[in-house]
This record gives sequence, C-alpha cells and structure tokens, in this order.
Amino acid sequence: MDGERSRFAIRRRGYREVMDSPRADLPRLLIVSVAALLCLVGSMVGSGVFGGPKVADAAGGALAADATLIAPGGPAFAIWSVIYAGLVVYAIWQWLPAQRTAERHRRIGYLVAASMVLNAAWLLVVRQDLLVLSVVVIVLLVVVLGLIVRLLAINRPTSTADLVIADGTFGLYVGWVSVAVCANITAVLVDSGVDLGDAGNQAAAIGVLAVAGIVGLLLALRTHANLAIAAALGWGLAWIAVERTQGAPESLATAVAAGVVAAVVVLGTLLLAVRHQPR
Repeated sequence: MDGERSRFAIRRRGYREVMDSPRADLPRLLIVSVAALLCLVGSMVGSGVFGGPKVADAAGGALAADATLIAPGGPAFAIWSVIYAGLVVYAIWQWLPAQRTAERHRRIGYLVAASMVLNAAWLLVVRQDLLVLSVVVIVLLVVVLGLIVRLLAINRPTSTADLVIADGTFGLYVGWVSVAVCANITAVLVDSGVDLGDAGNQAAAIGVLAVAGIVGLLLALRTHANLAIAAALGWGLAWIAVERTQGAPESLATAVAAGVVAAVVVLGTLLLAVRHQPR
C-alpha cells in the first residue's frame, strides 16, 4: 500500500513538473498569437479593406447608426482601434519570460484566443447577412470576456504594465461588447419587423439601456471595479445619447436614459474603486 502511494506521489510530482515547464506553455502562446492574427484579418475584412461593404452597411444597414434607437454614433467605433492595439500588445506581452509562465495568463490564455476567434467570426457572419447567428456569436463573446475579466480580478497583476495590458485591454473589450450586444439584439428585432410604435420603441430602448447598466455594475462588482470596463461602457452609452439627439431616429427620452445609465455605471464603479481600493 505504501509502495502504491509512493508511486502515485512520484507520478503526480512528475505531472506537475511537466505542467510547470515553460515548454508546456508553448501551445497556448502559439494559439493566442494565431488568434490575434485572425482577429486582425477579420477586422480588416469588416472595415472593407479587402473590398465589399463595411459592417455598418452590411445586412441592409441593420447595424448602421440610424437603424435603431440603441445604435451608437459612428465615432464610437474608434474604440476598436484601442482594443485591437491592446490585443496585439497582449499577444506579444504573453511571450515575455516573466509572463509566459504566469498563472493569470495561463488561466485566461485559451479564453483570450476564443474571444479573438469569436470577434473575427462575428464580423464574417455579419458580412454574410446572418444577423440571427451574429447574436449567438456576440453573446458567446461577451460571456467569454466576462470570464476573462473575472479571472484577471482573482489573479492580481504583477506590475503596472500587466495591469494596463491585460486588465485594461480586456476591460475595454468587455465593456464595449456589452454595449454592442444590446445594439446587435435590437438590430435583429427591428430588422425582423418588430415595431412597438413610437412610445413602445422608446420604452423598450430605455429598458435595454437599463439592462446594460445593470451588466456594467455587475461587472464592476465581479472585477473589483475594473475602471476600463466603466470607461468603455460609458463611451458607448454616451455616443448612443449623442446619436439620438443629433442623428436619426431622434429620441430625447432614449438620449437622456443613455446619459443617465452611463453616469450611473461610471460613478458606481468609481465608488466601488474607492471603497475597495482596487488596482
């Protein structure tokens, strides 16, 4: 019996040594790097670099700024440049000796790759006018990103650079996608012919914005007040407010609701940050 226990302990120790070896991290590092490349190619396809319509013009313009009450103004999408830059930097950062064996990066690595692939998949699906499928993809994306920022919150950063590159990038990512998923679902409903009338549509829009606000506050609680999440959510909601006052369809009620929800998310996250003294 003691001999069996001894052999089991030896095998277990050997397994740990293999898993802790830098070589064991190589598949993850490569997969994240390839996924980052796919994500960049997908973004170029979505922006029309290789020809064809941009995402806003695809699917009959269902995702354009003037398609629904929840659509943000065009300038809001500039945040993607920051997010993509952060993803590229992260893909490089993870290769550094101090990061490649770090527990927090081991925990999120494959989820990061999945988020990049889902990002590219969403762009390609929209370009094929598959709006219903695009909702499935973006919901999966926001779930994956939620898991990433939660794991980052549990496993604290080892440096300021780690905080900015990992927590900052994926905080912006999940914050923006949390707004995008609301806009995406609304676009599909409107495109399918759902019309509640002027008052009904505005009431529904306010309800969707309230849900986005609740999601933002829940993310703040689960991530120890990751300020990047609030920044991205606030950015997206603010541009919804701007578009509803300066573009079509106009809706003062929706604009006010978007502004209020943005303020609640940002201020709520700041209060949590002060209370818990997080990163």
